[in-house]
Amino acid sequence: MHTEIDPRTLIGRKAFDRDGARIGTVDEVYLDDATGRPEWAAVRTGLFSRDAFVPLEPSELDGDVLRVPFERALIKEAPDFGVGRHLSPEQELQLYHHYGLDVPTGGEPSAPRPPDTDFGRIAGADG
Repeated sequence: MHTEIDPRTLIGRKAFDRDGARIGTVDEVYLDDATGRPEWAAVRTGLFSRDAFVPLEPSELDGDVLRVPFERALIKEAPDFGVGRHLSPEQELQLYHHYGLDVPTGGEPSAPRPPDTDFGRIAGADG
């Protein structure tokens, strides 16, 4: 889904799993610090208002809804890091592994990388 869409327009959209079951509503969008592209969405789910992180690649924007190509159960079992904070490289790696996605080159925490204080910043947040 790495498109030119403004990530702030994703907030408030309904999200559905691969079978068409409603997951919840997009609360926040997290950007890749290196590219500025939307990478993760925090989707508010269920009665207890828990946020589940879902990958925006390979998800698709279909009209006014976000379609996430994973089963609802897997999405609801995603690690919960809370919202409103930066995702650390280790947290992001956990999410990639949870969804069985390939980790982007250099994404392993052991890979040498410069300090990154804005990693996983929230779309629309002043930096």
